[in-house]
Amino acid sequence: MIIVNLDVMMAKRKMSLNELSKLVGITTANLSILKTGKAKAIRFSTLDAICRILECEPGDILEYRDD
Repeated sequence: MIIVNLDVMMAKRKMSLNELSKLVGITTANLSILKTGKAKAIRFSTLDAICRILECEPGDILEYRDD
């Protein structure tokens, strides 16, 4: 199972969903779907933008846990 820790990184950087969505260039609805772990996929370009803005690594946002 893939766990999305986007909310944790956003809290560490004190960044709101609205602010991050504007900086990344995706809608708050799509970012919310990703944040809640309901997304089925993520584009590398989106992941790249999120990591650049939050100054983190993909592994800080995405985590694998064995079911």
